[in-house]
Amino acid sequence: MAAEHLRDERVDHRFKGLPMDADGLTVGELAAQRRNLFTGGFTTPVLALSAERVEHNLAVLEAYSERHGLAFAPHGKTSMAPQLFDRQLAYGAWGITAAVPHQARVYRAFGIRRIFLANEVVDAAALRWVAAELAADPDFRFICYVDSVRGVELMDQALKGSARPVDVVVELGAGAGARTGARTEADCAAVADAVAATDTLRLVGVAGYEGEVPDATPGTVRAWLLRLTGLAVAFDKEGRFAPDLDEIVVSAGGSAWFDTVAEVFAELPALSRPVLKLLRSGAYVSHDDGQYRDLTPFNRIPDEGQLQPAFRLWAQVVSRPTAEQAFVNAGKRDAAYDLHLPEAQVVRSARDGSVRPATGITVTRLSDQHAWLDTSDGAELEVGDWVGMGLSHPCTSFDKWQLIPLVEADGTVTDYIRTFF
Repeated sequence: MAAEHLRDERVDHRFKGLPMDADGLTVGELAAQRRNLFTGGFTTPVLALSAERVEHNLAVLEAYSERHGLAFAPHGKTSMAPQLFDRQLAYGAWGITAAVPHQARVYRAFGIRRIFLANEVVDAAALRWVAAELAADPDFRFICYVDSVRGVELMDQALKGSARPVDVVVELGAGAGARTGARTEADCAAVADAVAATDTLRLVGVAGYEGEVPDATPGTVRAWLLRLTGLAVAFDKEGRFAPDLDEIVVSAGGSAWFDTVAEVFAELPALSRPVLKLLRSGAYVSHDDGQYRDLTPFNRIPDEGQLQPAFRLWAQVVSRPTAEQAFVNAGKRDAAYDLHLPEAQVVRSARDGSVRPATGITVTRLSDQHAWLDTSDGAELEVGDWVGMGLSHPCTSFDKWQLIPLVEADGTVTDYIRTFF
């Protein structure tokens, strides 16, 4: 419900791309005007999020999760947008995943009741905040990683005297040279024993991130996931999970291998208690025109559904110095570029508003506020035209924009998505 109050925020100079004559209006008032992205006073560069494609993607992952018996806690770091969190929850999400305590604070400010923090938290101030949130709200569920005995020691010190224990899952690392996580099953058992020796932490499951498997292939990812589920089976058999648990948590799943996660989790044998099989993919909400277009599991399992790229960055041609070159007014401050450069897709004519494919137009480089375009023979492009570009990597697309127009296919802006990075 707290996300509804975002409509009361005033539009002003903080929000790039929005109509200059909208200053002083609330976001809700501006949305009610249903302005057109191209004729309603928006300035370039402006990032647009497709209303229809977001809803499509939300429905696809809900159906996929239900079909495979998975609970779903999408990673909120992708968008940091409470309005999208609300939509994800409305489409059946169990909760929202965070990476760092700041993100969890944002989630709580907007009423998120279940948070899975996919990291070990050893900051005493952050842990005291978690403890206070748990004490104040008996319905709040919080789970985070542990991956070291020293981490458990620091957590225990910070949480002494807490009203409720903090639920933790042991993180199994994805292999030598991977990111975080205890590297071996023996290491995981030592961490579990350290948790059991405290009264401030409660071991509720095991987790990890298969996206960090080195040189990942379906076979190597599957092998690591079998280690993860095998760890859950061993811990349960050995009585390592807290005795008062209603369910055991087993969690994995980024945006590139959730099909393999679903397959291996389906093979998990019955444990002493029901298992919460928790998927955490986050990039699906907007998808993209690069990294996840290439890596999505739906390329391997097309019968299960398809995601649609929902972002388009619009920029205006501000210079056409030669027949082979042009520049638009969007650069590193506006577009994700950590994995791939933006992809020129369409051109909207400044003369008559017609839209045509961006044939022969390639983004070759980004400056801070310019994209460099190579234009081949026959490319139709002149100063004043708008170029619509697809983006790669949602996580570094959302974070450059504080207020993003949500746009219908005909250009009507129906809402504005507020981000908190």
